Amino acid sequence: MTSIAEHQNDVRLRPPSLRVERRAIGWWMLRNAIACGIPLAALVVAANIWEPARAWLAAPVVAVALILVVKVAIEPWWRFRVHRWEITERASYAQSGWLVVERRVAPTSRIQTVDAVRGPLEQAFGLSTLRVTTASSYGAIAIRGLDRRTAEDAAARLTVVAELSEGDAT
Repeated sequence: MTSIAEHQNDVRLRPPSLRVERRAIGWWMLRNAIACGIPLAALVVAANIWEPARAWLAAPVVAVALILVVKVAIEPWWRFRVHRWEITERASYAQSGWLVVERRVAPTSRIQTVDAVRGPLEQAFGLSTLRVTTASSYGAIAIRGLDRRTAEDAAARLTVVAELSEGDAT
């Protein structure tokens, strides 16, 4: 029987070493601009059409505009500094977030599915999300902002490694 110390040498929570693709900054900027820009545009239109509401719509317009500036000018750059990933034969590592940083590790023996997912905006930037689903109740590890080819290669590599790994993925 192996000890806990021996297992800790195999797979441990640690910072991953690889950065996501730099193009992810533009993807995050555009995604946030759309998410905040639509409500801001709706508030501005409402304030211009409905004159009695202008006074009480001023505060929400300013608040959403400030949120838009933060989400477009600061958050993508911060995410790029924080987001990291790495895949080894023993585990998949991911670090993400910007206000709250999350670091996760998925042992290869627990992998159930591996997907390279590309939404419309990701496709426009040549990016992809690598999603590694395990037997964990917490859910899949999603590594966003990878180059399309890198994500596909990583998914293929993980699939091969997971097939060779002993374990029942539970």
